[in-house]
Amino acid sequence: MPLLEIQDLVKTYRAPDGEVQTVLDVARFELEAVEQVALVGQSGSGKTTLLHAIAGILRPDSGAVRFDGLNLAQLSEARRDAFRAQQLGYVFQTFNLLQGYTALENVLLGMVFGPGPDRAWARELLTRLGLADRLDHRPAQLSVGQQQRVALARALANRPRLVLADEPTGNLDPERAQQALELLTGLCREQGAALLVVTHDARVSDTFERVVDLGTINRAARSATPAPVVGLAGGQRP
Repeated sequence: MPLLEIQDLVKTYRAPDGEVQTVLDVARFELEAVEQVALVGQSGSGKTTLLHAIAGILRPDSGAVRFDGLNLAQLSEARRDAFRAQQLGYVFQTFNLLQGYTALENVLLGMVFGPGPDRAWARELLTRLGLADRLDHRPAQLSVGQQQRVALARALANRPRLVLADEPTGNLDPERAQQALELLTGLCREQGAALLVVTHDARVSDTFERVVDLGTINRAARSATPAPVVGLAGGQRP
């Protein structure tokens, strides 16, 4: 059984003029345990919307998102929240760090709804990501690359079985992007976590053995212009 299985997944939005627009219409997609896959596609093809559906941030109109056989689309919001905390790590494109908290506190807060705060593990992760001297710095005191590494540490803090990363190198220069990608794929491999990375950068997707073009599996992307996603990533387009 695949770790992640999507079947007949449909998500729609109602446009301001009242017209119903289909953003996702995916017949099937699978991800094996510990597999690492790059998901590519043109702007508006539904990449972020798909990640949100997998994470349970958005509930699909129909279809199934199964994680280890469990259909997340049938869970209550509270149970989907618990699933995210215990099984899934998410690296958001805009990081979503809490500005009033330090780097270490951001990672510890990400542990609260999982196995519980583990200060030693949080410090180890940040240290391995080159942030040993930045533990007490708030996001505004960190560079973009450093903020990205804090977000990566937070995503991996609960030792998830699946990590989703939305354009994790999009805000970095080529050298730092390569370093961040190596850290992400290496830590996921070390922890035995599957990885699904959304990217528009061919230099990133070319490093993955399996690359999926969402435009080829999302039938909605071929015939409609999706509506904006309103969610944790700050209103970004799918």
